Amino acid sequence: MVHSHESAVLRSNPLDDPYTRDVVVYLPPEYSQSYSKGYVTVFMLAGIGGNGRSLLNYDPLGEDIESRMNRLISEGKCGPMILVMVDCFTKFGGNQYINSSATGMYEDYIIQEIVPFVDQCYNTSSHTVLGKSSGGYGALMLGMRNPEVFQGLVDHSGDAAFEYCYLPDFPKALEAFRASGNSPRKWFETFWDKSNRHRSEDAAALNVLAMAAHYSPNPNSELGVDLPFRVDTGKILDDVWSRWQAWDPARIIRNYSDNLKKLKLIFIDCGIKDEFNLQWGARIIHSTLDNMDIKHHYEEFDDGHSNISYRYDTSLPKIYSELS
Repeated sequence: MVHSHESAVLRSNPLDDPYTRDVVVYLPPEYSQSYSKGYVTVFMLAGIGGNGRSLLNYDPLGEDIESRMNRLISEGKCGPMILVMVDCFTKFGGNQYINSSATGMYEDYIIQEIVPFVDQCYNTSSHTVLGKSSGGYGALMLGMRNPEVFQGLVDHSGDAAFEYCYLPDFPKALEAFRASGNSPRKWFETFWDKSNRHRSEDAAALNVLAMAAHYSPNPNSELGVDLPFRVDTGKILDDVWSRWQAWDPARIIRNYSDNLKKLKLIFIDCGIKDEFNLQWGARIIHSTLDNMDIKHHYEEFDDGHSNISYRYDTSLPKIYSELS
């Protein structure tokens, strides 16, 4: 099912991104509006570069999420669940699923609009939020900040330990900006003007701008963001970098101890060969949760960051077994 949802929260977003968005809903076979228990409902968040429909894309070498869920149910590995694919794409290339003056109020959008909308339309019971990469970051943040809404969270290879996952992109972004006359705005405008927006050298620059838009927004700065370095010299700006660190799950998860204890499921995993060094952030979070004596499920697997949709074969049944 695809719903067109007009958002009041996103209507005045600063990027003039669409405020009418598709909400894609997977219903299990034999779904019934009168099923007495209701259905465990999973809100799925895409990573950078993706939106809700990205999860449904046909892959001749793999499985889209609809085929995967149908298979898991038919094989008896998972019970019937509702999956909701949320579209939070922005001109910065994606979303971290937090409120920002530079992108829009996307945490409010999900919590205040999308979850109630789905509850109104379908026979839901408990809620879990799941994502990979930036979506994993969003799942962790939304889950631990809103335990009254979500009873479970699944973080697949989510952003954490920012010094390991983001700092390596800074020199690459600086070089891209240098080629545009040391102007991030000029680079950004050129990026959206050209026909090929998928050059590898552009990925780091767009990612740095996207993270700045979420962690260090400033309505009075160029593009509405404060960058964590000087564009002319590359010198790290400690005051801005500290604002980024204030959103780093590896640093702040202790602040949410009481909320995390309310959740029925906390699932975190990461590949030991993650190209963005995210395994270190995952290990820090795992260790911190252990030290706080917070029940959680943690796994590492022998792979990298991309093409790991097969990990849903582990997390989706886990959601059903813990929340059904």
